[in-house]
Amino acid sequence: MIKNPVLPGFHPDPSMINVDGVFYIATSTFEYYPGVKISKSIDLANWETVSFPLKDKKHIDMKGNPPSTGIWAPCLSYYDGIFYLVYTDVKSWDKIPFKDTPNYITTTDDIYGEWSDPVYINSSGFDPSLFHDDDGRKYYTNMEWDYREKDNKNFTGILLTELNRETLQPISKTIKIYEGTDLGCIEAPHIYKKDGWYYLFTAEGGTSYQHAETVARSRNIEGPYETHPNKYIITAYSDKNSPLQKTGHASLCQHTDGRWWLAFLCGRPINESLRCPLGRETGIAEVIWKEDGWPYLKDGGLVPPEYFEGYGEQKTMPNIEIEDFGNSEFMREFQSLRIPAKYEIMPEGQLRLWGQESLLSIHFQNMLVVRQDCRNFETEVKIEFKPENYRQMAGIIYRYNEENQYFLRVSWNDSLNKASVGVLSFDKFDFTMTEAEDEIVVDTTKDIWLKVSVTGEKAVFSCSNDGKDYLEFSQTGDVTKLSDEYATPLGFTGAFIGMLCIDLDEHTSYADFKKFTYCRK
Repeated sequence: MIKNPVLPGFHPDPSMINVDGVFYIATSTFEYYPGVKISKSIDLANWETVSFPLKDKKHIDMKGNPPSTGIWAPCLSYYDGIFYLVYTDVKSWDKIPFKDTPNYITTTDDIYGEWSDPVYINSSGFDPSLFHDDDGRKYYTNMEWDYREKDNKNFTGILLTELNRETLQPISKTIKIYEGTDLGCIEAPHIYKKDGWYYLFTAEGGTSYQHAETVARSRNIEGPYETHPNKYIITAYSDKNSPLQKTGHASLCQHTDGRWWLAFLCGRPINESLRCPLGRETGIAEVIWKEDGWPYLKDGGLVPPEYFEGYGEQKTMPNIEIEDFGNSEFMREFQSLRIPAKYEIMPEGQLRLWGQESLLSIHFQNMLVVRQDCRNFETEVKIEFKPENYRQMAGIIYRYNEENQYFLRVSWNDSLNKASVGVLSFDKFDFTMTEAEDEIVVDTTKDIWLKVSVTGEKAVFSCSNDGKDYLEFSQTGDVTKLSDEYATPLGFTGAFIGMLCIDLDEHTSYADFKKFTYCRK
């Protein structure tokens, strides 16, 4: 049996397809760069990263994007030898009443290769999707955002536009085809066709605990659409004991053996606070079609199962252990923030990160980070860093966003006239730091080891000058604060951990990272 979520940690808004027996899932990356994560599997149990396709400035420019903007809800599709990727680069979202949501399409014939120049479609809403009909005609959908409405009534329905099959430019008048149910907040449309019916899958209820996936169908792609007898195909809102909460924002595909599969968004609260520091994750459930022509979960009911039977045995995910960054594969799981990281791989294999802007910058923080994908883990770095003043610092960043984060860093301590290690933190922008006299002095003529150990709700920070004997800080971190639920307003990402270098002086200093590990416990 395969345990959900199959893509743990920050993997929201899954768009799943099957091409020649291979499953591919595209997930949102928001303000993290490169944009869109594509993962693949042949058995639904074990997944590997294919690529982050949006890595050129022609595709994405997020410098200055606020937290939880950037790449929302991509749609991955395949037709006649071509992969299509539809995405939004959201520029503003929380400053009611407006949302700026430019939508684009890019294509490739090699999912591992380069993607085409993007085609701009519209900005009338987010969560765009592309449907390829049997005759090759292409239909584009997105939710509609109406700034004139209030109290989540801004989600006013699903829009449909036919596109030129070659240029992908709109060739028809945009029409509204479905307004959803009384649950509201309709978004994330995907159209599928089976037995002459057009099935419209949409998310409703918002992306938190009321989340649900609604299904409707019509004989005509333009409607009218009738809603599923149960309204929804999945929702966990009625079952507070389910380990998978927030279920919704789903996509459907069929394997070559005829079985149907639903990829869906979910979250796993860590305690009574209902906070999910692992972010919104991706789960999978099998779908069957009953005699009434509607899809249902194979296991029955509306709550997706924690375990399901796929095509293989689930293996333990490998730890990330890097001592030679010269291996070109090291970037497979790392992302930077908003724009490409400024780094070099040195001849000895160390990663040189150049110091850039502060922990509060939304323009150029220089970090390389990975998703937290389990509740218990340990991250360690070995670093060579020689700060000359307190404005230069480097170490381990453990963050949700600019508002809530922890930075275990080496810097210069004026009070001690020596380099030392301390913890900086932001809690809803309330800044605190280790008192100067309580910082731990380190010898910068030697390598410095930094470690963050996370067990459930607690993060422990420590450092060493030999990698063996560690000194712990009395200051600890509350992991639950690195979550969508704790953010102001509600956020959409998850906890990340990795390497960061800051230089608030001249942006000329650097830190050489000689080791990075992320080990699950």
